[in-house]
Amino acid sequence: MTALPAHSPLAVRGLSVTYGDKPAVEDVDATFPAAALSAIIGPNGAGKSTFLKACLGVVPRLSGEVAIFGQTFEDARARVAYVPQRASVDWDFPATVLDVVQMGQYRRAGLWGRLSGAARVQALACLDRVGMTDFAKRQIGQLSGGQQQRVFLARALAQEADLYLLDEPFAGVDAATERAIVEVLRSLRAAGKSVIAVHHDLATVAEYFDHVFLINVTRRAEGPVATAFTAETLHATYGGRLAPMGTGLRSQEAAE
Repeated sequence: MTALPAHSPLAVRGLSVTYGDKPAVEDVDATFPAAALSAIIGPNGAGKSTFLKACLGVVPRLSGEVAIFGQTFEDARARVAYVPQRASVDWDFPATVLDVVQMGQYRRAGLWGRLSGAARVQALACLDRVGMTDFAKRQIGQLSGGQQQRVFLARALAQEADLYLLDEPFAGVDAATERAIVEVLRSLRAAGKSVIAVHHDLATVAEYFDHVFLINVTRRAEGPVATAFTAETLHATYGGRLAPMGTGLRSQEAAE
């Protein structure tokens, strides 16, 4: 692991994942910057979510190394918070909104530990940051999709992590929820935290993110949005399925 930079919240070398005989992620290198908002973008089926899950050990890696702040994920687990896709969550689970947020605190309390009154206050403060305090006693399955996403972000906040990994945080949410999530992510960056999100809306990449990683099974481009998010890199990533006009893209020549 010494070859991977310790200053990066997430560094990957030679990462490969297969589903059967089909490569989902192939020999990918990536180095994400600290205290930044980073987007992982690519077409459907490009391996974006698989890449993130492989970094977390949720899906097995065929090969490759992953470092979280220079450590293995197992050693750095307490520094990482993960927000999965909404579609992967059992929303019928009998838990209140506050229960879900406090699940993010059990890592510090231990498996059999009891949460203190201070922990409850902190959980409510996290709900307040995402505008969901009034729903604390509501069953999680009774919420709208956007409200559920806010609650899962509050759970991540309750973990007090240094690296936040989000899988499609804006999928299926309304405009007000999207703005609220963006403001929370910006506050995390301002506090020196690192955020990496799988993102699908090319029109908002330049507005929301500092750094971009483009993938279509293999790495296609990576770097600051101003230089890596161009018409050329999008064409290399999406082929004929290019972004619509109006995304504010420049050619590499214009960017230089």
